[in-house]
Amino acid sequence: MSMPALKVFVIAGEASGDKLGAAAMEGLRALTEVEFRGVGGERMTELGLQSQFPMSELSLMGIAEILPKYFHLKRRIREVAQAILDWRPDVVLTIDSPDFCLRVADLVKAESDIRICHYVAPTVWAWRPERAAKMARRVDQVLALFPFEPPYFEKEGLRCDFVGHPVVTETPAGTDEVMTLLHDCDLDRGPAVLVLPGSRRGEVSRLAPIFGAALGHFAKSHPDAGYMLAVAPGLMDHVKEATKDWPVKVELFENKYLKHVAFRAADVALAASGTVSLELAANDTPMVIAYRMNWLTEQIVKRKLLIDTVTLVNLVSESRVVPEFLGPECIPQKIAASLSHVLNTGEDQRAALDLTMMRLGRGDEAPGLRAARAILDGLGRG
Repeated sequence: MSMPALKVFVIAGEASGDKLGAAAMEGLRALTEVEFRGVGGERMTELGLQSQFPMSELSLMGIAEILPKYFHLKRRIREVAQAILDWRPDVVLTIDSPDFCLRVADLVKAESDIRICHYVAPTVWAWRPERAAKMARRVDQVLALFPFEPPYFEKEGLRCDFVGHPVVTETPAGTDEVMTLLHDCDLDRGPAVLVLPGSRRGEVSRLAPIFGAALGHFAKSHPDAGYMLAVAPGLMDHVKEATKDWPVKVELFENKYLKHVAFRAADVALAASGTVSLELAANDTPMVIAYRMNWLTEQIVKRKLLIDTVTLVNLVSESRVVPEFLGPECIPQKIAASLSHVLNTGEDQRAALDLTMMRLGRGDEAPGLRAARAILDGLGRG
């Protein structure tokens, strides 16, 4: 007799979570008969999920954005928890967005024994390690993006499965696409530099003056260099204003396809800290990382940080080949000198870039399928 369809309630709160959720949904569908309900975005909706309400309601960043919506979000938390309790799924898959997802988990666990699996482990290896113990009291299983994460949760008695990072599923642009972009933008006369000043307005505001000055110094020793800047969605006007006085001319790319090609076309990149270092690694592009936070945040993080590098390529490859200029060290002259050095010695990074991709799952099953297998195994339906 066949088993009844698996009932999975999925919650994603932002675009990256929607992408992870869609991949996990596809993986589950490939392995078993399954029915989905929950909250998701465009990709999950395309797979048949009828979102309980628009995911955009949850895509908030920072206290200033959240406070005006506080009571509305609390109501949504209660609504989602009640929908789960009424439907009684086999498993709830919460994806990132811990401020929302884990509050839903608390309400569900208070009223039931429904299994909860959380996708994307909190960065307990970087700071606030006490979150691992808190997570163990709230969920039954964690799906991790990085291979070094499971031990932090397992020592708290929480099952944690490394399922691979979605960056390994991205296919780099081809040689013809790269050559066309460089020619059309008149960037084929010298080294092509990709500039990535962050995906949020505040990051761009803080980093643009520093990055611009660094490129000005770099241009003195590389007069034939060309510059490309990948603009995050919705920030084109802000980036234009922030870069208008830069001492070098920069091609701005907001189009997703052009940004995809630019990552592959670059000879070297200057990037803000974050997962963008993994996208550069996937494209075999050597990089320099530079970042500044506001003063108060820097003081707090400096006192709590548990690691000696924040660059994910360095952490995953267990090397320190990617130079980083953080906080008070984020100085234009130093960044420019490092950019010149990396341009001339890019091969020194390439072994670490390859190792990073291998350790994140390149060549293995797709992360969405691995996530699905881990979820089913946790349910005893492997």
